[in-house]
Amino acid sequence: MAQSTTLKNIADFFKEIGELSYFAGRFFKEIFKPPFEFKEFLRQCYQMGNRSLVLVLVTGFIIGLVVTLQSRPTMVQFGAVSWMPRMVGISIVRELGPVITALVCAGRIASGIGAEIGSMRVTEQIDAMEVSGTNPFKYLVVTRILATTFMLPILVILGDAVGLYGSALVEYFKGDVSFQLYFNKVFDSLEFGDLIPATIKTFFFGYVIGLVGCFKGYYCKKGTAGVGLAANTAVVFTSMLLFVVDFIAVFISDIFFEL
Repeated sequence: MAQSTTLKNIADFFKEIGELSYFAGRFFKEIFKPPFEFKEFLRQCYQMGNRSLVLVLVTGFIIGLVVTLQSRPTMVQFGAVSWMPRMVGISIVRELGPVITALVCAGRIASGIGAEIGSMRVTEQIDAMEVSGTNPFKYLVVTRILATTFMLPILVILGDAVGLYGSALVEYFKGDVSFQLYFNKVFDSLEFGDLIPATIKTFFFGYVIGLVGCFKGYYCKKGTAGVGLAANTAVVFTSMLLFVVDFIAVFISDIFFEL
């Protein structure tokens, strides 16, 4: 009995992966077909970017504070406190900033998309759009995935900047390091090999967030319980895929820049 249940869960998992792959392929097929819902795209960019901005900035600022406060005693112990701006700058720009911002947005955006589209599916609004001649996939899915893809890199850049400012604030009060000196050391330590891969992978993070959120909502089961399940599973599945995408991005960038 337990073995059959395990096999069924594995089969359901791979079935869902296949459905998600088909959903992603349909997105790339629909994105080039007119009509182009440009106004809805801009509205979604505002909704996702503006409403997530404060949360991302607060999270980034706290990350900068915590990383610096936790790392400083060890750096002082080894006499390497002068390397603090370089260490924190590279850590935030390359990994901490993009990943944590993406996870925050997964909780904020993916769940919201899943719940919104799921409620539209439950109340048969999507069916009504199909009957009226409107392409619901184009209007609901394509615009939201594009919005998350383009807005997440901007949120990551702003979050990184605030995180570095929080770190600089700690160094200013604890180490008497001026803001100008701190940021000069940070920018001296950063190279294109740090900035380019970290920026490129944020587009994939945004795409994953929008894709999974729309997928879970679009195929939501009937009932209010299905809407809650769609929002919950969207966050869990998105978080898992973000780590997978991050691993692949780091692996590829290491091979590329080693060559």
